[in-house]
Amino acid sequence: MRKAERAQIVLDTLEAHYPETPVPLDHKDHFTLLVAVLLSAQCTDERVNKVTPKLFALADNPIDMCKVSPDTIYKIIRPCGLGPKKSKAIYDLSHILCSSYGGQVPADIKALEKLPGVGHKTASVVISQGFGQPAFPVDTHIHRLAQRWGLTKGKNVTATEKDLKKIFPKASWNKLHLQIIFWGREFCQAQQCHGIKCEICRATFPKRSKPFPHKKP
Repeated sequence: MRKAERAQIVLDTLEAHYPETPVPLDHKDHFTLLVAVLLSAQCTDERVNKVTPKLFALADNPIDMCKVSPDTIYKIIRPCGLGPKKSKAIYDLSHILCSSYGGQVPADIKALEKLPGVGHKTASVVISQGFGQPAFPVDTHIHRLAQRWGLTKGKNVTATEKDLKKIFPKASWNKLHLQIIFWGREFCQAQQCHGIKCEICRATFPKRSKPFPHKKP
């Protein structure tokens, strides 16, 4: 089976299962989305959504966040992990947004990547889910599934992102990113499917009988 055929199976199956793709992180604007995505690094969306209401009740915009000490931020976001680093990043990026961008989150991926605590994946999520610009955020979970489905041989998320952008239409990127995440959580978990049990794995590699050996990012 050619890669293009496997990609079409993925598109058709995911669209049938997830015609709607609500953003899993609770937010009300670009700033709250940026903070929520930053907090989601090495943390579940569910836990982030439990923490952010208290944080945003205290400060839901860069101006107010500048008035909150990193220590106070840390005490609230501690359950998300990497608390000291994330709290400082939220405090520092709020100051940069106020001093350099008029208190607004820039709609530019390169500018976002320069903010403290904001890497390429976080910036891509904000650009795609917040501003609606085409982007394909790839984390370790999407990297794993793309390998299982024969869509990439990339050894890291950067290579996998390039491969996925080549094979899927740009118009599908923003929605497909979320659809793959939803599928992975529901049907193709790391320690349950192993590349041989879920509908997409069986359809893309019907003759595979042994667990798929992943290339770790």
